[in-house]
Formats: sequence, structure tokens, C-alpha cells
Amino acid sequence: MGLPSGRQAHVGGPRLFPASLWMPLEMSPFGCWGLPTALLALFCCPGSGEEFEVHMYPEQLVVEPGGSQLVNCSTSCANPKTGGLETTLTKTLNQSGPQWKQFLVSNISQDTVVHCHFTCFGSQKLKSLNVSVFYPPKQMLLKIQPTWVAVGKSFTIECHVPDVKPLESLTLTLLRGKETLCNKTFTGEKNDTQGATATHKGMAHREDGRHNFSCHARLDLRSRGGDIIHHVSEPQMLKVYEPTPDNQMVVIISVVSVLLFLFVTSILLCFILGQHWRQRRMGAYGVQDA
Repeated sequence: MGLPSGRQAHVGGPRLFPASLWMPLEMSPFGCWGLPTALLALFCCPGSGEEFEVHMYPEQLVVEPGGSQLVNCSTSCANPKTGGLETTLTKTLNQSGPQWKQFLVSNISQDTVVHCHFTCFGSQKLKSLNVSVFYPPKQMLLKIQPTWVAVGKSFTIECHVPDVKPLESLTLTLLRGKETLCNKTFTGEKNDTQGATATHKGMAHREDGRHNFSCHARLDLRSRGGDIIHHVSEPQMLKVYEPTPDNQMVVIISVVSVLLFLFVTSILLCFILGQHWRQRRMGAYGVQDA
């Protein structure tokens, strides 16, 4: 039985040419060029074919805990038989077309993988999307010890972020005004929420009391499909004062001063009394001579 013109069929696996190619050369509208022309047409315009691709957008996804995101699944197959999104997360079909479907994925609480799939010409293809959950450094605890410090004495600045993820994407910067005191990057397990601390020890200067101290957190999520997230702590002031003499030294100086005063006073009294006693004796001798 002949095949309908312009259609393809499989018999025992091999692909057959369209029926027009089995026409005698004298019946072909192309004459002696009919077969080469038809082969060239099949090569350049293979029709539906069996090769197709599956695409996902976005290609990477990073969200905060409990967040939601639209995920698009599409295919190059002109008429896919089936298609959809496979995930353990809550999903809702938002929109769809002949070659695409859009899903709302919600309640994302942990790192996971979602899969888009389409079936075309009896074969199925998958595309996977890595979903990462991040914890931004919202809470930043800045501490200065001591808050009162004398010029030339040491003090410590500590910045602590209780919960952040991914830790290896975090950089903490300690600032005096706009001046950078120190930068610290971190390493850690990608799947864990961890705390991070940056510490700086310095020597107090008079001008330190005129500047705010702060901590800046930078979470770089670009490698995971996100953006750079910035957070800055509340500024704090360091109170700087001029050093005063040591209390023990003040006591010693005071005691020495009192003792010296008493010593000098006693010498003066002895001198005055001695002079007074001498004058009295001299007066008595003058009376006797008379």
C-alpha cells in the first residue's frame, strides 16, 4: 500500500521517505532532478523531527524562607504531548500555552531541586533548577568595649550576625566614619545557618571621639542567581578622654606634700622659738650687768 503524499512512516524502525520520492523519475515534476531536489528539501526542512529542547526560567533561584517564585517551563517541540513541573514544594499552574507553562512555587523553606519535563515524539526530556534558601544579615549586633577609654588605651569593636546563609557569601566590614578598619570573609557549610563575628582591636586617639563606628554586611548572591544584599548596623560612639594621674600616685604625692609641709613648719617653729629664747636670755644678762 502506498503512503500518503507528504507524510512519514516508520516500518520496523527505519524512516521511510515521502511517497512522492517513490514516483518514477519521468513522473516527478522535477524531471531528472526530482530525487536530489527532494532529498535536499528533506535535509533543509526536516519537518517536525524528533529533537527538541526543554528550558527553564530562571536558570537559578534564590529566595528567603517561606518565599514564592514564578517558574517558567518551555520547549522547542511544536506540539508536546505532556509537560509539567515536578517538585516537593507547593505549586500552582499560573498560565500556559502550547509550548510553555508557568507555575507559582511557594512555601520554599529549604534548598531543593525542581524539574521541568515535556514529552514529544514518544521521548521525555527534563530540565532541573537548583533552588537555594538564604538568610539575610538583618540583625547586626555592634559592641564597643570599653565605651569610655583614655587616649592611648586599647579598645575592641565586635560585630556579630546571629543567623546568616550562605556564610561563604558574607563579608563583614568594620568602619570608623567612612574609613575601613577591617574586612572579614567567611567559610562554612552551604546548607547550614550560622553566626558570624568580626573583631577589631585598636588604640584610642583624640579624634576617635568625633566619629561614628558601624558594621556593614555584604551578602553576595550573584553566583546563585540573586543580587548583592547590604545591611548596616546602628552607629555607635566611642567616648575618649585625656588620661589623669593614677590615684595611688596622687595619694603618695599628697602624703609627701603634707610631710614636707610639716617638716618645714617644724623647722620654722624651732627657729622662731630658738630666736625668742635667745632674746629673752640676752635681756636677762643685760639687767644683771646694770
